[in-house]
Amino acid sequence: MNKTTFALPLAILLVSCSGSKSASAEKAPLEETAPAVFRVNVETSKGPFVVEVTREQAPHGADRFYSMVKAKYFDEARFYRVVPGFMVQWGAAADPAVSAAWDVRIPDDEVKATNERGTLSFAATNAPNSRSTHMFINYANNARLDAMGFAPIGKVVSGMDILDQIYSGDGEAPDQMRIKEDGNKYLKLIYPKLDYIKTARLAP
Repeated sequence: MNKTTFALPLAILLVSCSGSKSASAEKAPLEETAPAVFRVNVETSKGPFVVEVTREQAPHGADRFYSMVKAKYFDEARFYRVVPGFMVQWGAAADPAVSAAWDVRIPDDEVKATNERGTLSFAATNAPNSRSTHMFINYANNARLDAMGFAPIGKVVSGMDILDQIYSGDGEAPDQMRIKEDGNKYLKLIYPKLDYIKTARLAP
């Protein structure tokens, strides 16, 4: 079963990166090797939550997430796709130039954990090795995504109640191609109610 078989809103499609070229080598992000286990404190416009990542579970995804957090990539990133009972998605940087620089694909990881409530996974298209920066947290037990190749990299260990409160009034309306082109300039103008990440930092 490929990753596009579910009708919306169940499909997790990284539309904003479909068909785009990877960033040049000169602009490619510095990919660091993540620790075996690490936590990230995320402060949002609704409050804080904490994610714990186990590298062995999905090493390529863990390394990318770790590198992005160290680079402060997620600061001011909007939760642009929120489907109650399914998932909350984000991953476009506030500045579209930053998103473009990080639009470098990472290899697929073997699915070693299930997409249960509270797990963190990268969004992807139905093409191999299509993950880059967009991520989602499962609101429900979405085990059907396991067979589609979505490999959880970690899990929310506190603050899931905060994530449940993320504004969902715009659903899937924000245009991912416009987000790719204009970043927060577009989202603040057209979708001003979207919640967002204030900061995401590695826990001491």
